[in-house]
Amino acid sequence: MHEIDLKNFNTRSDLVVDLFNLDEASDKIKVKKKKNKDINIIDVELLEDNKELGKKKGKYITISFSDVTDTVNYNNVRDVVVSSLKEMFSYLKIKDDWKCLVVGLGNDQSTPDALGPLVVKDILVTKYLFDLQDIEVEKGYRNVSSFSPGVTGVTGLESALVIKGIVNETHPDFLIVVDALLSSSIERINKTIQLTNTGIAPGAGVMQNRKEITENLLGIPVISIGIPTVIDLITIVRDTIKFMMRQFSYNKDNIKKNSRKLAPVTSINYLEHDESLTKEEKEKLLGMVGVLSDEELKELIFEVLTPIGFNMIVTPKEVDFQIEKLSSLMASSINKALHQNNKV
Repeated sequence: MHEIDLKNFNTRSDLVVDLFNLDEASDKIKVKKKKNKDINIIDVELLEDNKELGKKKGKYITISFSDVTDTVNYNNVRDVVVSSLKEMFSYLKIKDDWKCLVVGLGNDQSTPDALGPLVVKDILVTKYLFDLQDIEVEKGYRNVSSFSPGVTGVTGLESALVIKGIVNETHPDFLIVVDALLSSSIERINKTIQLTNTGIAPGAGVMQNRKEITENLLGIPVISIGIPTVIDLITIVRDTIKFMMRQFSYNKDNIKKNSRKLAPVTSINYLEHDESLTKEEKEKLLGMVGVLSDEELKELIFEVLTPIGFNMIVTPKEVDFQIEKLSSLMASSINKALHQNNKV
């Protein structure tokens, strides 16, 4: 296959866990993996900048879950997020009396991009109480303010510069910024949360190069929290091909089991099955496509979809309900992490 230059089309991910092989030992990265009930937590610390993958030195905590639509799962995930936020506070040496500004990035008129603005609406703000001279705020509550700057396409203003102006005027001690992300894995959409102290570039996942919101720009620690809510069509097609091979491998390895024969097709979950097809079996199943490497497969799909304008950025059909749940979860988690006395 001829080579295609993909440097201007980066089918990328905002998630560190999508970009690095976390099972290989390295002196440039530290990895800790934990599990809390059905929730997976991966703590990654990059010991130096990785310019090739566009990731900065710092701490990345990734929380993966299967569902937050019922009360039990919702509360379990929230507890993990609160714990992870407090861990980030400790890592950055943030004190209990430090003032916080919570910023929600995104466009509230576009559901997949509305996470940040929706979170901000439910943040427990207390700055106005601290500003009153004749009121003493109960211990256990932090000085917190919040706002959503909108998107540059609507306001004409760079979000980073708007935030910088507010930081310069109100003098918070640290910033929490919430935004929707892009993932390179179907399985992570609306089921993963990433926390990092390396800042965030609004719109980077969909190739909108905006000024980064970082500690270097603002002069205060920045904790960014993101959830992948969209994915590009190239990734969907690539993952579908890989799922086909994994499902074929599962059927091949389990065809003689009686339990497999009795199970309806719609009830079989083959995602945890290790794909074990030989090169000949892959070629028999999908022809030349079956034996392509991940990079070659991506190049092929890019070449097919891009000229006809079909490499769309898409989101699940249930996104309205999922964003409602996830924004509530994030706001509640931030409130509990910031305010020791907050019980909601």
